[in-house]
Amino acid sequence: MGLITENNQQYYAGSQQFVSAAGTNQKFTTTFDTNLVFGSYDPLQVNYALNNFKLYTAPAGSLTYTEYILSYTVTGNEIEIAANLVLNTNVVVQLKSTNGGNYGNKDAFGQAVENNYDSYSYIKLDELINNFQVAYVGTGKLIPSCKRTDIIFHAKRGLQEFSYDTLKSIKSQELTIPPGLSVVIPQDYVNYVKVSWIDKLGIKRPIYPANNLTINPYSTPTQDSLGIPIQDSFGNNIQGTSITEDRWASDPVINEDLFGYNRDELLGRGYGYGQMYGIDPQYSQANGWFTINDREGKMSFSSNLANKLIVLEYISDGLAYDMDTRIPKMAEEALYAHISHAIVASRINQPEYIVRRLKQDRSAKLRNAKIRLSNIKLDEIVQVMRGKSKWIKH
Repeated sequence: MGLITENNQQYYAGSQQFVSAAGTNQKFTTTFDTNLVFGSYDPLQVNYALNNFKLYTAPAGSLTYTEYILSYTVTGNEIEIAANLVLNTNVVVQLKSTNGGNYGNKDAFGQAVENNYDSYSYIKLDELINNFQVAYVGTGKLIPSCKRTDIIFHAKRGLQEFSYDTLKSIKSQELTIPPGLSVVIPQDYVNYVKVSWIDKLGIKRPIYPANNLTINPYSTPTQDSLGIPIQDSFGNNIQGTSITEDRWASDPVINEDLFGYNRDELLGRGYGYGQMYGIDPQYSQANGWFTINDREGKMSFSSNLANKLIVLEYISDGLAYDMDTRIPKMAEEALYAHISHAIVASRINQPEYIVRRLKQDRSAKLRNAKIRLSNIKLDEIVQVMRGKSKWIKH
């Protein structure tokens, strides 16, 4: 706990070197903070693409490395090479990197190395659970006995709750809006934080939700001439396309029509949206609009954003992938307090004063974690506050 276990070559270059003895079935155990992922040793096999590393060898005294594609197996972080190796053969395990690594043809492309950067500022969920069992569970301790599965459950629930307003759980995707004006919501999406389109200088231009302008209907049943929904042979309503969405997407200059040009069909008057009696600030922007289309599981955009580059910033619950189950060390104590309170509060016949004390302890440590993770820097605040001395001209 709290110790650096990788050397500089492992951390920065994502590689670890070994020197073999002579013989068959030799084993090499890596000590990366990143676990090895193994699909196949054979580049011709589909599962080969699952590997997050490549294996290279070079004869003794040589710096010419070639990828090793003969039979080998991986158990945990241990690689076993079946074939006979010559004495002092250099063996290198190279994690995949965005620059392709430093060995062979330098084609170990991936992101295993980059995913490991900044790992020291986090503690893994499994390690946190082990620490909790040591410090809080046992004879004479706060919790006399507790199943590990109970601790895992409350730890994951706490991690989810902390992700919404405390932890660094905001992710982002760079996407291009297709002609259909919709992109699929990310797989680990919980809620959006901000959506922006990127101009030619790389500057973010905020896009706002069109909640009060349009809507994506959740159901679009087909109707007969009397307005009654039509059913299929299984008794379910037949769904058609949304006329509302078609009308919103059909106008190629929606923002200009709303804010700069006549649009009698939309407004009943020809002065732009709100311009007759003073523009409404919530509509006074021309960057475009988006809506959440729950029916299709997509985000839909106004037509002026077609083919534009956007960045979607969104919240994940921190549990979607293995690499996400990391807790910032500055929030570690708060999660211990959350688990303690959750376990004790869920048990019967617990003294209320103890439950209340643990609840207050959880609240105080969570508040401290928020302050620590807010990343407020005095110099940055001073720079912003310099604007208070600006003269406002009338």
